[in-house]
Amino acid sequence: MRAGVSIRFSPSRLCMIGNGGLTGFTASAARRNFSATPSTWATWGFIGLGHMGYPMAQNLRAKLPESDILIVHDQNRKVSQKFKEEVGIAAAGAGAKGKGNAIEVSDGPRDLAEKSDVIITVLPGPSHVKSVFGHILHPRLPPISETISAENDRLFIDCSTIDPTSSTEIANAVHSSSSGRFVDAPMSGGVIGARASTLTFMLGCPSHNGNGDGKLSNRVAPILQLMGSKVVLMGGSGMGLAGKLANNYLLAISNIATAEAMNLGVVLGLDPVQLANLINESSGQCWASKNNNPIKGISPGAPAERDFEGGFTVGLMKKDLGLAMKAAKEHGVELELARRAEDVYEDVEDEYAGKDFSVVYKWLEERSTGGNQSRRGR
Repeated sequence: MRAGVSIRFSPSRLCMIGNGGLTGFTASAARRNFSATPSTWATWGFIGLGHMGYPMAQNLRAKLPESDILIVHDQNRKVSQKFKEEVGIAAAGAGAKGKGNAIEVSDGPRDLAEKSDVIITVLPGPSHVKSVFGHILHPRLPPISETISAENDRLFIDCSTIDPTSSTEIANAVHSSSSGRFVDAPMSGGVIGARASTLTFMLGCPSHNGNGDGKLSNRVAPILQLMGSKVVLMGGSGMGLAGKLANNYLLAISNIATAEAMNLGVVLGLDPVQLANLINESSGQCWASKNNNPIKGISPGAPAERDFEGGFTVGLMKKDLGLAMKAAKEHGVELELARRAEDVYEDVEDEYAGKDFSVVYKWLEERSTGGNQSRRGR
């Protein structure tokens, strides 16, 4: 994708400006014969191979029919090539003969979209999503079928966390240009959930009644379950993101509270494992304390086990918090703890950019004047 390109969306046209839970679904329902050739079942596109996107695309490829083609694209072509090589080797090692050859690397979003029946995007923020769809939709995409319906139209599934307003504008641009169907499907579960394929997806589908298109959601849910364990239909366009922002606002606060509670307990002399066990069996239990505890030796596979590498970065948490604050301001909602939490994440990012957001604990620990500091000094 080209740098310095921004997009302005309207319901009727797309302008490019320079200078810049559903249950009971089965994976088999996601398969449909889109292909122009009898030897291939379907072609899938995946854009964005970051900390979340890479394992999601890996799980998708592992669960697709062997004959399906997966086309990947990332702004860093080396990452795309690495994915093709690693996933191809893994597939061959697992006995899936030929599956590694069904991965292609695309030069750009437009080329990928033209070749794909289903396009999944996992991108860092609103500007990235707008830039990608600007490239995809200009000029207008050709239809993939002479007879179009919710069941067979080109499908765009955006799993990025952006603001609902931007997502709805992109959906309108896709639909008004007859380029396909667009849904927002942000996820929860972090890098751990992405790797284990246990993500929860919050789905927003376009509809006339605001409750979500039943036929479209029935098609989308089995696809998402190839990368996760649960799909919750939240409503119409943008409602998946509304749910995600509310959830991640709570996560932003509870992550800081977990770090503070663990730090307090350790300074007071408690064994961190015993403290975590207590919290996780009591009313203070939360995802940050149980699945992503900031102290090593408590949550298997958590970033704390790897010096806070390879997780949901402080910058992304700060971004999501900012999106929640923006949405709250637009709708006149007070978020009393938001400003202080934002200050904390800004300070943490200054010292620990690129680290998992649970590194807040380390930042607090270094500022403590009690037992933690004295232990480090011994």
